[in-house]
Amino acid sequence: MYNRTKATSVEEYIELASDPQKTRIKIIRDLIHASVKNIEEKISYDMPAFIFKGKILLYVAAQSKHVGLYALPETNIEFAEELATFKTGKGSIQLPNNQDLPIDLIRQIIEFRVRKIEGLNQRNHPPH
Repeated sequence: MYNRTKATSVEEYIELASDPQKTRIKIIRDLIHASVKNIEEKISYDMPAFIFKGKILLYVAAQSKHVGLYALPETNIEFAEELATFKTGKGSIQLPNNQDLPIDLIRQIIEFRVRKIEGLNQRNHPPH
């Protein structure tokens, strides 16, 4: 069960979050904006949603013992090996508060989602 929020913006959601989730969500948000241009943000399903080209890139949510990253089931399938040490659901990844954020993995997930939205299916960019 996810936490209900009264936040009406991602900025407000982050400000209402407790530590360490506040810091962790800021880091993920910064990674998204550093990796992808023209990201839209909104609150959807009571959590921050990051939108690229009109489609959901991913969601992030503060939970009591972790930050949830929701990047759709296809992402968990694609990164099954890398996610083996994390608790996952159909399309969710739990990033425990007592572990460092897997920055490189999060960046790879962001890049994968961008390629999926753009219609590219492989992890590596196609040859030019």
